[in-house]
Amino acid sequence: MATNGSTRPGRRTAIVAGLRTPFLKAGTEFRDLSAVELGAQVVNELLVRSGLDPKLVDAVIFGQVVPSQLVTLIGREVVLRSQLPKSVQAWTVSRACASSIQAATDAADQIALGQADTIVAGGAESLSDAPIFASRKLAQTLVAASRAKGVAGKLQAFASLKLRDVAPVPPALTEPTTGLTMGQSAEQMAQQNGIAREAQDAFSCQSHRRAADAWASGKLAEEVMHVAVPPRYARVAARDNVVRDDATVEALAKLPPVFDRKYGTITAGNSSPLTDGAAAVILMSEEKAKALGLKPLAFLRSYAYAALDPAEQLLQGPAFAAPVALDRAGLRLGDMDLVDMHEAFAAQVLSNLQWFGSKAFAARIGRKEPLGEVDPARLNVNGGSIAIGHPFAATGARMLLQTAREMGRRKAAHALITVCAAGAMGAAVVLDGPET
Repeated sequence: MATNGSTRPGRRTAIVAGLRTPFLKAGTEFRDLSAVELGAQVVNELLVRSGLDPKLVDAVIFGQVVPSQLVTLIGREVVLRSQLPKSVQAWTVSRACASSIQAATDAADQIALGQADTIVAGGAESLSDAPIFASRKLAQTLVAASRAKGVAGKLQAFASLKLRDVAPVPPALTEPTTGLTMGQSAEQMAQQNGIAREAQDAFSCQSHRRAADAWASGKLAEEVMHVAVPPRYARVAARDNVVRDDATVEALAKLPPVFDRKYGTITAGNSSPLTDGAAAVILMSEEKAKALGLKPLAFLRSYAYAALDPAEQLLQGPAFAAPVALDRAGLRLGDMDLVDMHEAFAAQVLSNLQWFGSKAFAARIGRKEPLGEVDPARLNVNGGSIAIGHPFAATGARMLLQTAREMGRRKAAHALITVCAAGAMGAAVVLDGPET
């Protein structure tokens, strides 16, 4: 893939297989599994199901947003804990919620440049296993105590500690530059863009119903492995546990706002939950796939990343990235048979869709016409992150797999995938169908 994010004139990159674990709400069945363990399991199972000889894998690229204090290089650890040869090189990426999109586009670049033929790309997250940090004062004291000589010296190092210094420090949930959580930023976006609570709840209900239908029809079951649940391994997790097949707009309307108790519209029901899970795809050059007799699910045609000031509208990155990815593909929004947008919040999706059709926004980014409207019948047709869950670094790979497989079912020619991410970043990928 060329440096401008277009797969031409380099070699085409095919998605030939993919798999994910069930996506489970943090603190439930996966609470005793680390992100590395989830990632290694999904890669092992993916290799078995694909029938691919592990010796043919040139590299592994894996994402993680909230790394363990003990394992920071998840990409390499996935190799070492799987059936892959220990000689397989690997690296770890982090672009917030777009991390496994980053892994996949890194892989496409390597394949287009001829540096590799076959790469496993994905991501894993365990929010149940989020690291708890010591305060700076306590950390400094522990270092000083380790260097002190004798018991008296070590005890003296702790003499200046106060009770507040020993309190555990959880991972930061706010944007460092704004001090706002993602939910607070989404609340501001809903207010600034006039996204009504009713519209958010209706969108969220649709996400649950479509995901429930996709499970009932067997679509998602084909993409999800079974995972034995520790510590006794007597139970098996086989299905996403966030999806509600009984979701109704009326029930969602009863949930209280979370971030602005008086005037807010963002609730637990129209937001994606903290989730554990892993997902991966096998990316391969078109020539290699043909040589092995593998039928591609889809091809990566183009991609783009974008960013804006976090103090403006934190989750509007897709509105900036999508036009660039489409331009690089030489296609229009109207050419897309499917559009899959990551659902961090219903308000975020609806805000980005609003900007897609805005003449004012088009003028702001130097375009003569807006990107256009998205047909609701083509948007997130099998549900999204609100219903399925959102293990930060795994979501992008889940979307690539879910969209690619749906393209095959519909004989679709083109699809657009977008992801918003912390830091006010956005990602967009255009896929071609296998016959395109």
